[in-house]
Amino acid sequence: MTKPESKKSSVAAVINNTTTTSSSSTGTTGTGKCATAASNAGQVNNGCSVEPGCPSQSKAGVMKQTSRESLHRRNTECEVYDDGTNTFFWRAHTVTVLFILTCALVYVTLLEETPQDTAYNTKRGIVASILVFLCFGVTQAKDGPFTRPHPAYWRFWLCVTVVYELFLIFILFQTVHDGRQFMKYIDPKLGVPLPERDYGGNCLMYDPGNTTDPFHNIWDKMDGFVPAHFLGWYIKTLMIRDWWMCMIISVMFEFLEYSLEHQLPNFSECWWDHWIMDVLVCNGLGIYCGMKTLAWLSMKPYQWQGLWNIPTYKGKIKRIAFQFTPYSWVKFEWKPASTVRRWLAVLGIIFMFLLAELNTFYLKFVLWMPPEHYLVLLRLVFSSTWEA
Repeated sequence: MTKPESKKSSVAAVINNTTTTSSSSTGTTGTGKCATAASNAGQVNNGCSVEPGCPSQSKAGVMKQTSRESLHRRNTECEVYDDGTNTFFWRAHTVTVLFILTCALVYVTLLEETPQDTAYNTKRGIVASILVFLCFGVTQAKDGPFTRPHPAYWRFWLCVTVVYELFLIFILFQTVHDGRQFMKYIDPKLGVPLPERDYGGNCLMYDPGNTTDPFHNIWDKMDGFVPAHFLGWYIKTLMIRDWWMCMIISVMFEFLEYSLEHQLPNFSECWWDHWIMDVLVCNGLGIYCGMKTLAWLSMKPYQWQGLWNIPTYKGKIKRIAFQFTPYSWVKFEWKPASTVRRWLAVLGIIFMFLLAELNTFYLKFVLWMPPEHYLVLLRLVFSSTWEA
């Protein structure tokens, strides 16, 4: 038996469990290299080619998995055409924002006369501090998963969410009385008890005793929350992208209203207000329109051009409008019953949606905010964006 000439060939001989000669050490090393490549391919397969000289079986396995991944992409993603133009719109403008912000602060410091009003100066100082933080976040915060219409748009809403969270933390450390009185600094009309209202007293859809308007109970329920319900569920459907999951959340919230009407008086509604106006008309119509929008987005072609590469003004305006649509379309299925982990994840998402809905009503009730107040509507508009 001949002793191998090198340590490398002896290691290769041990790996292959064979006795080799010095003349065959090179071939043995090549076989070990193939085994290592095959082992690495089994651990991490990113679609790259295997080492030359490896067995065709491992190469076929890699090609099979790569083709399977490509087929999955074709089944879930639409085709996207993009000329790759990186215009001024997409470039970073950190220095520009810093220059404009510095000029504004210099103007306030040197040229503007400070009013002798402590309350006004306090409010203006808080607003200015928030604006400076938002400018910093828009230019420096980490990008999220969304890029349309612009990454800075989502960075802005991330910072708005942080400011809102800080406000909630501040309110958390106050007493109920102090929290209600604090709202007067935002609007002097706030901080007073809300008038009592009978929500579910008379549940007759047709009132024969009222000859002037027998359907007055229905018209009384037609307030600003009817379009709010519709728009809210339209946006939720665009986020969730599943008919059954949206309907489950909608129905479960009605049961929560039944369970909590002893705490929140406005949850005491008539049966037809719960199941006909809310679930079927407002929520159901919003979910239906949302699913139709999703179907349109899944079928439309996605072809993107740089703005300056489009010759006509009509085409430029159309391109700007489509900037607010998705860059591409990916089909997603929740499949909650596939695994226990996915089932628990879907339950967690449903729980968070219901908790966010309840949070709106409890904040109004505890802080004495009338439903028609602009802060309530503003919060709903903001939350529909930052919840994405």
